[in-house]
Amino acid sequence: MPQVHQRIELIRQTTDGEALVALAAKLCYAGGDLDDLLRKIADNDQRSFLRKVREMGHESVLEHVSFTFLAEGVSRAMLAQLTRHRIASFSVQSQRYVSYAKGFGYVVPPAVRALGPEAEAEYDAQMAQMQHWYEDWQQKLGANEDARFVLPNACETRLMITMNARELRHFFSLRMCERAQWEIRELAEKMFALCYREAPELFEDAGSACLRGACPEGEKTCGKAAEKRAGRAAFLCAHAQEMQEP
Repeated sequence: MPQVHQRIELIRQTTDGEALVALAAKLCYAGGDLDDLLRKIADNDQRSFLRKVREMGHESVLEHVSFTFLAEGVSRAMLAQLTRHRIASFSVQSQRYVSYAKGFGYVVPPAVRALGPEAEAEYDAQMAQMQHWYEDWQQKLGANEDARFVLPNACETRLMITMNARELRHFFSLRMCERAQWEIRELAEKMFALCYREAPELFEDAGSACLRGACPEGEKTCGKAAEKRAGRAAFLCAHAQEMQEP
């Protein structure tokens, strides 16, 4: 029964997503025929225009662009939070049809690791006990369907996620916040980095709300807005240097 670590891969995205968003926005505001619009998009740099679209809050045009991810090494507990984002598509490994008779992977919370080796060993032993219960019920029932009820929230799952750019920005605003649960925050941060590398003008200011203004958490604020902004500035600087390297 292995401990697992989170992995997220961007496997598909809308081709020329930034140009597509620019085209959608110009269609709303510009005259002329479609051929003229297409030429303007092809012949001109759209970065400043896309920044203006973002600043205007014209986010519906972002819905034309989508991103698809594969994730593994994530817990069923995290999955329950993730699927609350309903403007998205999810395909999840089934505990009904996939047998864990040879052992299930599981996520170890950092708080458990922080307590030291003895605590982590205790946690591992509890996972092993649940594996034993699962196998016992599998044998008694002859199926996974009800045996899975003894599996823990820590149990690993694998899934495919598809979101459009507008929903991703909303997802990042909630889940990259320091008050978000640690596992889904880690997932959101990795997804953001992948999206930014593909479409920087759509995601440059995406992330927790404090990057763009006042913290919306009121008295529950983490108080780390300045730290978050400094972190974003460092990320953008590192990315710019990476793009300049041969």
